[in-house]
Order: sequence, then structure tokens, then C-alpha cells
Amino acid sequence: MSSVDAVAENWSFAVYVIGVLGICVVMLVLPPFLGGRASGRAKEDPFESGVVGQGSPQIRFSAKFYLVAMMFVIFDVEALFLYAWAVSLRKTGWLGYIEACTFILILLAGLYYLWKVGGLDWAPAQRNRHKLAHKVRPENS
Repeated sequence: MSSVDAVAENWSFAVYVIGVLGICVVMLVLPPFLGGRASGRAKEDPFESGVVGQGSPQIRFSAKFYLVAMMFVIFDVEALFLYAWAVSLRKTGWLGYIEACTFILILLAGLYYLWKVGGLDWAPAQRNRHKLAHKVRPENS
């Protein structure tokens, strides 16, 4: 098969690629001509729903925020898988039920591990120490 025949067979892909490249060029070339040219101090400030920004935009977050985000994604994906399983319940039968139960048990084991290592404790370290110090210990009798 010659290259001319290959192009003739894939003409729709070629049109798609040319269209995508054309849109990219238009998006890169036209904005300087269409946008406003006025500049000023107020125009250079970031706009966040009418609230004037304060402080540096480079704030350091605790790693616990990322941990919560990862947990959300994991359990959100769990909900997607379980919804798909529930929709196809009749087709999957008992084998699908056993697989879904195994999936839930693995996720519960992960949740238990997070709980045990303190991944779900949001209290500051001082408050945790205070709670541990004031726990009532059973007396030895």
C-alpha cells in the first residue's frame, strides 16, 4: 500500500489533526489583538469573587490535607465500582457478589489501617496529649 492510499483512507483523521492545529494557532494568535490593552495596578491583582487577596499565594498545607484528598478519591472510586456492580447484579450473580464483598473488605482493611496509624486524627498534637493524659485508668484490684 502506498502512502497516497494510506492518506486517502485516513482523510478524516488528517482533517481532525489539521482542525486541532488550526484551533491551537487561532487561540494563540488572536487574544493579543482582541483583548483589552489597558493596564493598571488594579488589573494586575488576582480577582477572587470580589475579595482582595491577602498574603502570599504559596501557602504550605499540612500533609493531612493530601491524605484526606486521597481517601476521598479512593472511597469515591469505590462508590463508582459498587454502582456499576449494582447495575449489573443479575448478570454477575454470586461470583460478582463475592467479588464485591472482597472489594469492600479490602477497603475496610485500608480504612482500619488509616484509623490505627492516626490518619483520621485531625486534632493538634497538644490536644491529643491532653486527652491521653486525662484518660481514666482502671485501678488494679
